[in-house]
Amino acid sequence: MSFEKLNLIEPILRALKNEGYTKPTPIQEQAIPLILERKDLLGCAQTGTGKTAAFAIPILQLLHQDELFVKGPAGIKALILTPTRELAIQIGESFAAYGKHLRISHTVIFGGVSQRSQTDALRSGVDILIATPGRLLDLMNQRFVKLQNLKMLVLDEADRMLDMGFIHDVKKVIARIPEKRQTIFFSATMPSEIATLANTILKNPARVQVTPVSSTANTIKQAVYFVEKKDKRKLLLHLLQDRTIITALVFARTKHGADRVAKDLVQSGIRAEAIHGNKSQGARQRALSNFKSQQTRVLVATDIAARGIDVDDLSHVINFELPNVPETYVHRIGRTGRAGANGISLSFCDEEEKEFLRDIHKLIQKTIPVVEDQPYHMTHVGMPRPQPQQRSRSSFKARNNSSARNSGQQWNSRDRRERDNQR
Repeated sequence: MSFEKLNLIEPILRALKNEGYTKPTPIQEQAIPLILERKDLLGCAQTGTGKTAAFAIPILQLLHQDELFVKGPAGIKALILTPTRELAIQIGESFAAYGKHLRISHTVIFGGVSQRSQTDALRSGVDILIATPGRLLDLMNQRFVKLQNLKMLVLDEADRMLDMGFIHDVKKVIARIPEKRQTIFFSATMPSEIATLANTILKNPARVQVTPVSSTANTIKQAVYFVEKKDKRKLLLHLLQDRTIITALVFARTKHGADRVAKDLVQSGIRAEAIHGNKSQGARQRALSNFKSQQTRVLVATDIAARGIDVDDLSHVINFELPNVPETYVHRIGRTGRAGANGISLSFCDEEEKEFLRDIHKLIQKTIPVVEDQPYHMTHVGMPRPQPQQRSRSSFKARNNSSARNSGQQWNSRDRRERDNQR
């Protein structure tokens, strides 16, 4: 199917052509017609499937065509809530690209930076607001943001907002916007608290799901290296001797760990930078820009900082440390193999991380192949390789509930300061 068959207006089709878009992804093919029919939408799709375009394109078209937009009162007509500043910036860039031939204005607000430029943009008047929850509430309380004329609400990456402790802020925002509106709700996973929130704010929603929850894309080749913890940095340097690895996104579990890995790589002559919540907004954007332009070969990231990273043709994701929440593994490796492209995911597993690997195997319903032909292979691995098991709906739901609780505890206890920075 082509974008022309989705009944999109000519200015948007022209912008999509300029961006090199030829045909919609499955989530776009399903979601765009439903949103254009002004239906509430509940979308469940893993990262990298094209969700941003799936809601940005129809929102731009509806606002362009809506008489309320042309003749109605001024003010914000569409609000997009998203968990991180990187993702907010990325969404803003998408609206700018798809709406370049339309007279529709937008701005992005997020915490961690001065609010001056953001409030100046709000005073000038905007039609679409992309925001992180904490900064939005702050500016609402200062009366810089008024949402009485809001017609459309998008909650993007709802499960990550739960993980980061933003869910209560989201509920406060929802309580202060008009009940009569169109609501679009996207989440990669559907733990119980997110499902409850969706049921509360959506009215007779259409549902779209393009892949099983928490599955990995078939285009991503996965492998695991058993390695002693002390040898992980040596193994990483060994792998990066392969010059076919043009760029690699490396995941560390902590901000301190990300800095340490990046420092070791730089000292070994590899162009590397770290990105995490303790970095200033300017430093984070510079690091991301350098990585996209391939001035930086390796970007070392924590999970929160990486959620907004969208890099074309990223060939490799390397899990320097395995996540202790298995769904996070799916999100991480989804940075590569996007939109049908091929990708490679390499994971390091030490003795303490074997339980994490077992959980990942159970979740993705497959066993990740082990690379034994490597100089730092851990002897006496002693880990059974479980066969994929079919889970019932009830057991799947119970696992999601457990993961959500564990994930929330993880982020709330370990990254509370980072969450505050996002505000």
